[in-house]
Amino acid sequence: MSKKLSIRDIGKELGISITTVSFILNGKAREKRISEALTEKVLKFVEEVNFKPNMMAQGLRTGKSKIICLMVEDISNNLLFAQVARLIEEEAHSKGYRIIYCSTDNKTEKAIELIRLFRDRSIDGYIITPPEGIENEIQSLINEEIPVVLIDRNLPKLKCNYVGIENLNSTSQAINHLISNGFKNIAFVTINSDQTQMADRLAGYEKAIADSGIKSFVKKLNFYYTPENNVSEIASFLSTNKEIDAVFFSTNYIGVWGLQAIKSLKLNIPADIAVVSFDDQDLFKFYSPSITVVAQPVPELSTHIIRLMLNALQEKDTDIHEIILPAQLIIRESSTKTVY
Repeated sequence: MSKKLSIRDIGKELGISITTVSFILNGKAREKRISEALTEKVLKFVEEVNFKPNMMAQGLRTGKSKIICLMVEDISNNLLFAQVARLIEEEAHSKGYRIIYCSTDNKTEKAIELIRLFRDRSIDGYIITPPEGIENEIQSLINEEIPVVLIDRNLPKLKCNYVGIENLNSTSQAINHLISNGFKNIAFVTINSDQTQMADRLAGYEKAIADSGIKSFVKKLNFYYTPENNVSEIASFLSTNKEIDAVFFSTNYIGVWGLQAIKSLKLNIPADIAVVSFDDQDLFKFYSPSITVVAQPVPELSTHIIRLMLNALQEKDTDIHEIILPAQLIIRESSTKTVY
């Protein structure tokens, strides 16, 4: 395999300085009074050899890499983040930017390490689903005037761009839907977390339950347990509280664990237990019976996220924007009481 060409190689091959090559490739030939003949010679050569500049190295030299970091909880195990990432990448690419992905596994130490790593490599901006405890690291980015957009969950102590969902009222609406369909013992299964979006969903459940005067059933899972362990935790919770006739799962991956637990208990949906999950995915659409969900508006979320970032990068927009979008309750077969 032939060695990948660098700007130094091009200069050596054509007998000109690295600086001249750099000026031409960065569109500064006229500004630097480089002749049209030499400019054409360089551009023709780089086309012939299919030269592609190393954007990371270019960023170290110029301070601008044209790279945006998308840092999420787990891009491999969360369909919402995967969908948002694809749409963000399409829009960024159309504007000449590239996206570099990484997952924090919801670990504070890992998130801090990643931010420090990329900051040393002149990443232009950061789109982050922040774990708890990284406020200082994000504030340092803001202090350096590096654009940051928080998504999915906010850090209220920071003045930072944020795009998210109206979690509290959308969860209350889903619980009230179950109540209006005759379910009286409604459980809420979530992760043990103080993240703003999870706290708001729990608050939405508690509000609807309190307003209706019915009993509360809350199960908090450990995010760091294996899926198999959490499936067992849910099954044990439902077995212990046999009066539960409906359950709301606070994320789509918890919803998947919940369906596995319900299946293991040989419970029928919705005859034995009704199901609603926050976040939609194809499994919920095609599951039998189909699963009622609170769906996030992925295209709109993605559009707002990348526009905030590009406006900060290209238009030097330094204002702080907080965008909260409504979610949609999609009623399917899993949440309507069976009539005999």
